[in-house]
Amino acid sequence: MTSTTAATDALRESAEERLRALAGPGARLRDDQWTAIEALVVRRARALVVQRTGWGKSAVYFVATALLRERGAGPTVIVSPLLALMRNQVEAAARAGVHARTINSANTEEWTAVQDAVTAGEVDVLLVSPERLNNPDFRDAVLPALTASAGMLVVDEAHCVSDWGHDFRPDYRRLRTLLTELPEGVPVLATTATANDRVVRDVTAQLRLAESDALVLRGPLDRESLRLAVLRLPTARARLAWLAEHLDGFTGSGIIYTLTVAAAEELAAFLRERGYEVAAYTGRTDTAARQQAEEDLLANRVKALVATSALGMGFDKPDLGFVVHVGAPQSPISYYQQIGRAGRGVESADVLLMPGPEDKDIWAYFASLAFPPEQVVREVLGALGSAGRVLSTQAIEPLVDLARGRLEMVLKVLDVDGAVRRVRGGWEATGAAWEYDGDRYGRIAEARVAEQRAILEYEETSACRMEFLLRQLDDPHAAPCGRCDNCTGTRWDPAVSDAGVAAAEERLRRPGVDITPKKLWPTGMAALDVPLSGKIKPERAAATGRALGRLTDIGWGNRLRALFAEGATSVPDDVVQGCVQVLASWGWERRPIGVVTIGSSALALDLGAKIAAIGRLPALGTVELGAPVAPGNSAHRVSRLWESLWVPDELTERLDGLGGPVLLVDERVDSGWTVTVATYLLTGAGAEEVLPFALATTT
Repeated sequence: MTSTTAATDALRESAEERLRALAGPGARLRDDQWTAIEALVVRRARALVVQRTGWGKSAVYFVATALLRERGAGPTVIVSPLLALMRNQVEAAARAGVHARTINSANTEEWTAVQDAVTAGEVDVLLVSPERLNNPDFRDAVLPALTASAGMLVVDEAHCVSDWGHDFRPDYRRLRTLLTELPEGVPVLATTATANDRVVRDVTAQLRLAESDALVLRGPLDRESLRLAVLRLPTARARLAWLAEHLDGFTGSGIIYTLTVAAAEELAAFLRERGYEVAAYTGRTDTAARQQAEEDLLANRVKALVATSALGMGFDKPDLGFVVHVGAPQSPISYYQQIGRAGRGVESADVLLMPGPEDKDIWAYFASLAFPPEQVVREVLGALGSAGRVLSTQAIEPLVDLARGRLEMVLKVLDVDGAVRRVRGGWEATGAAWEYDGDRYGRIAEARVAEQRAILEYEETSACRMEFLLRQLDDPHAAPCGRCDNCTGTRWDPAVSDAGVAAAEERLRRPGVDITPKKLWPTGMAALDVPLSGKIKPERAAATGRALGRLTDIGWGNRLRALFAEGATSVPDDVVQGCVQVLASWGWERRPIGVVTIGSSALALDLGAKIAAIGRLPALGTVELGAPVAPGNSAHRVSRLWESLWVPDELTERLDGLGGPVLLVDERVDSGWTVTVATYLLTGAGAEEVLPFALATTT
């Protein structure tokens, strides 16, 4: 035996020992796991590992870290996208004898202590979110020393580097710059379970893996425990009723995914009413509640979490028994990634898709939030360049017509591209030339359309469903699975009782959501010649209002979306009756003594007239709207409303001395600024109090 062979055998035995500590006494390294570990530890190479969820990608970097640390290497830096993933990884690292710490948005009070521990050599792994890479304090004070001393860099969920990830996590693209600053010979590992050929090419290019003769390991992505199926039911209430009557038939505990926050909260509430232990898990769930929900699912204290994509990458529960989707994600890649939560440590897990006709509307809404056109982006650059100083996001907002979320996305992309720089207090222009990559954004849009078409084909295919998904992921090992509903001919029973449908209908038709009043005017209104600033005085602010439903709901939302799509000018009887129920249960301190409408549509005028007639209230008139107000950010919308809304003299006369609240009726509330400005004008014209009411909210 040569000394090289002996050294290799000893290294592998040490790796196996670390793996057993991590995964249990019977664990053995897969061949590709060992290939990756040896490349990272011995050759200090760069590697891309594309393997199915549950294959053991985290074992590769934790075992490699332990071996590198034994050889005197510095700490491993793992760029990790989600808090749930970080929490699981810290616990897993400990089992392998690796001390891991995190720096993220949820532990700001620990940052200094963590940084000190890294400097002192007490930390083997530091997990950071991609956003942290450009936090000014972290970037300038911590990152240079960390980069210089790093023993390995790991890019987890590396598909976020690709086109799909640019809108989701533009900060991932900063890794390209970070890689150029790593010392020679620092190994780099990128891992993902959801990469087709296009994504692999993009990740390889973005992370400059091709330049380093990187190792690329792609294994078969089929999960032999998953039994895929599709169940079509005619209505949202039938889908809810079916789940309430069949959820007990699913083995163990699992995840029920929905496309929107409203749908998750609605479905969770309904299932709890039907006797199930479930919890909602969304982007609106606070950090403590999310962590508690994760722990409850891990301990099987709940039957399911009803979740949006906020519960996604990295959540690790080996015995998760099922994943159900109420509504289809807009790409097969997203769908495969989410169903990969199930069946990691059990022989069989059920995966069921229950698509709905509203799915396409929700996809279209998300598509509307894509990267803006060039002219708008140039306005952002122009605003920063003209200012000649640092501007906060809030200060930029009045200068460009972009909603806050999209403005922040544009600034991040411009920052990654070098045209602006994030500094303390906000953003500054760098003066560097910048080109709008219209071709790339066009390719992204085309790819999304193709992916939406593919998920619709998945719903309709009569061939093997797993093979279909694997071909979308360009898996060369794709073959019929023999387990899905099409392969076996076994279908989920679509039967649902009339009583169950009626109960779901009652829940979905239970009307009424709050319209939360605005408390502050947007910043920078003086720059738009609007005399509004600071806090809205209580006597000039709207009261908490009500709407019949949210457009994103799976109950009233479906009905209201159809109503608006039809271009209706009168409110149907069933919708009017729902409005009456909301008004009857309002519980206001003082009943309104008159109805005012916002003259924005025939539908609003008709609704106001019908409410006035039913409630035997005087129809006082309308707050006139000179022209439709185009969507925009808060400052620009308020500016347009200030120019377009006015209270006619005859309405002012009727308000004078009226002596009570007025009900302000509109067809929908989007940003909330229309009712806010209308209320400000009405209270200025003599209204004592304004109670907003609308058919729908969009939030």
